[in-house]
Amino acid sequence: MVLVKATEDSEAGVLPTAEAFDAMGRFNDALAAAGIMQAGDGLRPSTQGKRVAFDGPRRTVIDGPFTETRELVAGFWIWEVKDMDEAVAWVKRCPNPMPGPSEIEIRPIYEMEDFAAVLDPQASR
Repeated sequence: MVLVKATEDSEAGVLPTAEAFDAMGRFNDALAAAGIMQAGDGLRPSTQGKRVAFDGPRRTVIDGPFTETRELVAGFWIWEVKDMDEAVAWVKRCPNPMPGPSEIEIRPIYEMEDFAAVLDPQASR
């Protein structure tokens, strides 16, 4: 999973310019043509979001906005790549997703085989 980190601009609801939108569209088209992009989208600012905090059986709903803007996600892709090096190479080709400095985080998604020991306790013995 490729995560576009939020910035003050994205949290303020600043939309991309037409040029930036077109550049990202071309990048997404290249990802799709290469068979890499499985899904992707931008997220609205956290002012429009909610969190649900869990503590045992209790659930507490927390309204946005959320603090620590740099820890929030402004958008995402789900890519199918052969390894982390390929993901990094694609991210380096990505147009800057924000008007100013920004970050993109790459995180592998768990596969079912990662849970083999949990699903079959005998397998871990």
